[in-house]
Amino acid sequence: MLIDTHCHINFPDKFPDVEQTIADARSVGVDRMMAVGCDPETSRAAVALADRYAEVYAIVGWHPTYTKDYVSGSLGEITEMLKHPKVVAMGEIGLDFHWDFSTPEEQMLALSEQLDLAVRLDTPLVFHCRDAYPALLDVLEARPIRPYLFHCFAGSIDDAKRAMALDCYFGVDGPISYKNAKALKEVVREVPLDRLVIETDSPYMPPEPFRGKSNQPAYVRYVNAALADSLGIDVEECSRITTENAMRFFRML
Repeated sequence: MLIDTHCHINFPDKFPDVEQTIADARSVGVDRMMAVGCDPETSRAAVALADRYAEVYAIVGWHPTYTKDYVSGSLGEITEMLKHPKVVAMGEIGLDFHWDFSTPEEQMLALSEQLDLAVRLDTPLVFHCRDAYPALLDVLEARPIRPYLFHCFAGSIDDAKRAMALDCYFGVDGPISYKNAKALKEVVREVPLDRLVIETDSPYMPPEPFRGKSNQPAYVRYVNAALADSLGIDVEECSRITTENAMRFFRML
């Protein structure tokens, strides 16, 4: 059993035949897929897929680069979605200082209000972070520890150690399979085994041998194989560990 803990099959322009995408994943042992929203519209689409397909679960929230349109008090619809039985976390939320689609102030407002909502509803949180790990970790370290998952972790060893002190989980994606991923492989070897999960972030960041093509949940098996190789364990053991970790984080045990 494999779980793709982060994919965007809820983007219809990227996955026009989502039923076939899900069937392809199931055929290679991917039993569960977490469809992740970036704003209310894509979050609604994720919930709709979760309603339609037994294998799909939803994660809903405001992605930092989408927060240009966010105003204080904009979480009413997200709040209702989080009550859905197949919505397993809030995300992907966080900070992104790489792109300038929204200002740091706009991102911080949405982040703060979503963190507060997660406390009220006792929901796990999935973070997007790019070129902003110190700032995001500063925010989290000032709050009580919650169930946190850093999707597609790409920070330094020092960033990882700070996140580990918060008992965070770490999402591993296609880049773990790249030849030039030495730093990332060093980081994952520092992370406790019980805090690693695998994901595709499809349609983005495909693993070898699919670089340059569109990613899909079926390819999470390549991420699992590359992670197993990096950790020096066999593929089946890595699958078991990452599946158990995902089930624990998303409270599906």
